[in-house]
Amino acid sequence: MSKMRFDGRVVVITGAGRGLGRAYALLLGSLGAKVVVNDLGGEIRGDRPDQGVAQSVVDEIRAAGGEAIANTDSVATPEGGRAIIQAALSEWGRVDGLIHNAGNVRYGSIRDISYEDFKSVVDVHLMGAFHVVQAAFPHMCDAGYGRIVLTSSIGGIYGNERCVNYGVSKAGMIGLANIAALEGESCNVKCNVIIPSAVTRMAEGIDISQYPPMDPELVAPVVGWLTHEDCELTGEMIASIAGRVARVFIAETPGVYQPSWTIDEVAKAAEAMQDKSQILDFGLHGHVDHIRYSFAMAKNA
Repeated sequence: MSKMRFDGRVVVITGAGRGLGRAYALLLGSLGAKVVVNDLGGEIRGDRPDQGVAQSVVDEIRAAGGEAIANTDSVATPEGGRAIIQAALSEWGRVDGLIHNAGNVRYGSIRDISYEDFKSVVDVHLMGAFHVVQAAFPHMCDAGYGRIVLTSSIGGIYGNERCVNYGVSKAGMIGLANIAALEGESCNVKCNVIIPSAVTRMAEGIDISQYPPMDPELVAPVVGWLTHEDCELTGEMIASIAGRVARVFIAETPGVYQPSWTIDEVAKAAEAMQDKSQILDFGLHGHVDHIRYSFAMAKNA
């Protein structure tokens, strides 16, 4: 039995009816968390909702002796985000953890994607994250405790063709998580990003015959740790793929300083400014540290 339990904690999980979200809900529910299982139950594009999908996960948690309630509000609107968090408050009077996993898929290139398909994915993934974070954040800060896990993707970090809406959303998640980590720092509210890879229905149409085991259950313990009160990380990105767990981070090279530049001089310095032999990893307070480092280089030149 795991020593890291969630007894007395209330955790909201969006998109918890299938795939990764379901694995998170079942694991945390088995470890004592009271779980709000949020899911519209829609098709992969986000349409044709089915309220029974969330309830089926609740039934599994309860059958195993846990506590859970179903919620089918949409993360895509501010009202839906507030209603999801209110479900936890109404049932248990608190919200300790928030895992935003809800998502939909509508493929399209920059050139060809319709505005409707672009907006639909951004509304669920990125705006959905903001809606539930904004609703939960004041309660966590006032309570002096909270754990938030947002979902990015290697498609948001490195990009992928014909996924412009998804890539934009998942890249934007990093900025939201960083700000939540900074603003929550004084209140013991931690916010991190999971970058998961698993074989779920989102892999439909992809040849996975050569893939190693990539079940959602391989990712769930990583998300469980990020949601636990003993986890002191904040403002970090953690990747979990096929059993590999790794830190992902944004870095800078030391760069090159001159008091003034011409276009030709920038071109000449291009190789030196891109030299990765030394990496600067500024971390949570990178905004300040980036400025401080740059100013010091100018002052000491």
